[in-house]
Amino acid sequence: RPLRPGEAGASSARKELGNVAAGTDIKLFNGWTFDDVEVPDISLVDYIAVKQKYAIYLPHTAGRYSAKRFRKAQCAIVERMVNSMMMHGRNNGKKLMAVRILKHTFEIIHLLTDQNPIQIMVDAIINSGPREDSTRIGTAGVVRRQAVDVSPLRRVNQAIYLLTTGAREAACWSTMTIAECLADELINA
Repeated sequence: RPLRPGEAGASSARKELGNVAAGTDIKLFNGWTFDDVEVPDISLVDYIAVKQKYAIYLPHTAGRYSAKRFRKAQCAIVERMVNSMMMHGRNNGKKLMAVRILKHTFEIIHLLTDQNPIQIMVDAIINSGPREDSTRIGTAGVVRRQAVDVSPLRRVNQAIYLLTTGAREAACWSTMTIAECLADELINA
């Protein structure tokens, strides 16, 4: 129930709300700030949402990011990683489990590197996204491969997919937890 004026703790709750309204920085999982996170690749700045505008406390916004084309670029990159963890039938829809896995992953990354885990994740996404791909060009039954550049949004999408798939496969039939495997993937990328 909400605290009434005059009750013990009411003034501290009011001060806390005042600090949030005053514009203190929003920290992911109450631990990591989005302020010092940079996207060094200029082509991906618009597609990796880590600016203060996209800062969140928990990567569980229930936003409608697939309602319109390209709107998923406005989804916080941490939440996109959580959504990608919810794959393979038995994990579908278990977003709270995916949030918990990412929280443990960030704690492991912070213990191993003493850096902001959000920055480590952004660097991993930039490093693991492909810059060039091949497509099939064919006429009259003759098919050959043609090299093409990859769009920035596809680079981010594929990087998130490859990181989470690698962590999932590394954790399968292993003594390591999926959080430890995801931390290894992000640090080593």
